[in-house]
Amino acid sequence: MFGYRVPAPDEAMLISGGRRGLGGAPFRVVTGHGKFVLPVFRKVRFLTLSMCEAEVTETCVTKQGISLHVRAVIAFKVGNDPESIINAGQRFLSDQEQMSVLTGRIFAGHLRSIIGSMTVEEIVTERQKLAAEVLDTSKTEMATIGLIVDSLQIQSIDDGDTGYIDAMSAPHKAAIQRQAQIAQAQATQAAVEAEQEAARKQAEYARQTAIVKAEYSAEVDRAQAEAAQAGPLAQAHAQQEVLAAQTELAERQAELRQQQLVAEVVKPAEAEAERVRILAAAEAQRMKIQAEAAASYDRVALDRMLIDQLPQIVKEAAGGLSGANVNVLNGADGLGEIAAGLVSQGLTILDSVRQNMSGQDKDTKADANTGATKGLLQLRSGKERTSDNGPVNVD
Repeated sequence: MFGYRVPAPDEAMLISGGRRGLGGAPFRVVTGHGKFVLPVFRKVRFLTLSMCEAEVTETCVTKQGISLHVRAVIAFKVGNDPESIINAGQRFLSDQEQMSVLTGRIFAGHLRSIIGSMTVEEIVTERQKLAAEVLDTSKTEMATIGLIVDSLQIQSIDDGDTGYIDAMSAPHKAAIQRQAQIAQAQATQAAVEAEQEAARKQAEYARQTAIVKAEYSAEVDRAQAEAAQAGPLAQAHAQQEVLAAQTELAERQAELRQQQLVAEVVKPAEAEAERVRILAAAEAQRMKIQAEAAASYDRVALDRMLIDQLPQIVKEAAGGLSGANVNVLNGADGLGEIAAGLVSQGLTILDSVRQNMSGQDKDTKADANTGATKGLLQLRSGKERTSDNGPVNVD
């Protein structure tokens, strides 16, 4: 539509004529939308809001008196607020290229000031600190002219032919070179070790392969040898089994023969010996019984003989008293006592003879007669002693 103007997204439309703008500005500011402008009565100008760039190349002297050639790049733009647009429009609307020139001069001055208070070491090692201090010192001046700084980059620092920076960096270069050499040596050593390890592994693999091949070959040879020996071994095992069976048969035959010998010779001999022993024992028992019977018969015969001779013994004793001078004091009782004494002596003689016969199992009947005869002689001796003693007085 005729008379309707719209600014670009990165522009501010400044309308002059008519009433004044904000803060008594000689124009009104329109951004982001269009505005109807009366032709002839109003005048429209546009101010860029896009990013601008200013480059600074300055020779600065450090705190140590060393000259440095510093190159920096500043990125700036007009502020988006109406106040910044008004300030920038009043200064740069007719010649907007002057924004970069003026910004470069402002930053060059602040850059010389800041570098003059720092050493070369600080400038080289702390570039970010240098940029931050330059921005802080220039912020107020840039805001006055309606500009804001987005960034400041120190691109290069050169000391020319003085060689100070090179000398300062020499120890670091030497250390870096030394580290590089060490790293190279370590890499070389690692490569050599890797090659040696690979060679060892190859040798170990070859050794294991040779061992496995030898084992396989030995197994094949062993299998072939076993196959070649299988027939003779089987025949030998069969012969061994035959010999073992024959040996067992011979042992069984020997055992059978031994049992036969025991049945034919030993058992009959043992039976004969047992028969002889039983017969001998029976004969000994028979002889013992016969001896005991004979001894018993002899004792019975002796007793009979003694009993048969007892009256004679008593008679002989009584006959001894016939010529003796015996005085009987008690009459018939005294005489009875004398007779009883004679009989008692005869019985004592008989008991003595029996005891002698019992102590001697092999005595004969003649010995018994001899004992009896000795008893009679003793009785006669007693009679004679009685006769010699004279009269016997009986109380």
